[in-house]
Amino acid sequence: MNLVDKISQAKAKLLVDYPYFGTLASKLELVVNDDIEAFISNGVKVEYRSEYLNELEIKELEFIFANGAMHASLAHDKRRNSRSGWLWQMATDMAINDMLVENGLQLPYGAQYRKRFKGMYAEEIYAELKADILREEDNLEYEADNADDVEPNSDEKQEKDKPKESQTPEQLQEEVLQEQLLAEEAISLLESMFKKGDAPLTIERFFKLEYMGKIDWRDELRVALDRYFRDDYTLLPPSKKLLYSGIYLPSSVSQTFRLVIVVDSSGSVDEELLNTFLGEVNFLMAIVANYQIELIVCDDKVHSHKTFYSGESLDIKLKGGGGTNFQPAFKFVEENFDDVKLLLYFTDLEGIFPQVIPNYEVKWVSAKISDIPFGSIIQL
Repeated sequence: MNLVDKISQAKAKLLVDYPYFGTLASKLELVVNDDIEAFISNGVKVEYRSEYLNELEIKELEFIFANGAMHASLAHDKRRNSRSGWLWQMATDMAINDMLVENGLQLPYGAQYRKRFKGMYAEEIYAELKADILREEDNLEYEADNADDVEPNSDEKQEKDKPKESQTPEQLQEEVLQEQLLAEEAISLLESMFKKGDAPLTIERFFKLEYMGKIDWRDELRVALDRYFRDDYTLLPPSKKLLYSGIYLPSSVSQTFRLVIVVDSSGSVDEELLNTFLGEVNFLMAIVANYQIELIVCDDKVHSHKTFYSGESLDIKLKGGGGTNFQPAFKFVEENFDDVKLLLYFTDLEGIFPQVIPNYEVKWVSAKISDIPFGSIIQL
């Protein structure tokens, strides 16, 4: 396979396997530079040595393009300040590559990576690397971790930190503007993927994600339901979408989706929030073709159970007002329902939790955050 085809295939595979990295990588400019040993990225373009890329596998190329995408996301050039350019480049690479390794991408040889810097920010890694440097007069020399780490000499470092002579002020300004646009797009895309639950692992440590606490609980609820209402796929019959061209793809089979909702009827439950929550569930269920809702009311014991089907509106009469014990509701579900995939428990989270973790997904719907032994919280 020639290099052009390898690059095209790697970018396409990255887009499928890691949509966040793949989307950003598709905007990067790829530039051949046979004066370098491997590759380097400033977030706007990836420069690479042809011979180096030719020797790599497709999954290693994915790593390189993901690395370039992250430099764009983090606007590392703007965060350099007065730091040494070559050392800052190394620190940012190590921070990014640690996160990529955690997400399962394959580290190519020649990429900067140290286990000692696991989970650290670029600024922290820079400080650690700087502490490893031997100071002789006013020159900095890198103390390598092993014999394979070869860094530029002082003259090369200074040259590397200078803007390229071939770039005009207009070109430099255009590159800065492009980097800014890529960074803004990266933030917007990341926000969207967090809402869908598709963001890369541990990526939140790189950003001040103020919107993380502002994600609409309706979006979280929609994602939770959307994950299950299409139960399965089958090849018989196949999808008709591309059948005319001889391409056989699985078709979706929409079966009845059973959702269990438990409402905590203890005295501390906020009925206004409860009505808001049930109203949103009503709306979401209106767009699902086949569903069955098992609605359970429970404080320290189960007071009522009612089944609702497609087209019916949820209505509820709270009975209870006592203390809160979550165990009876889970016991009721275990004894009465089969094939439960998702349970939504509306509660203030102040109660006795079951000792045994259920084998289905549990979402605790609450106005506050608290420690829970299993499941996850949708905060109203």
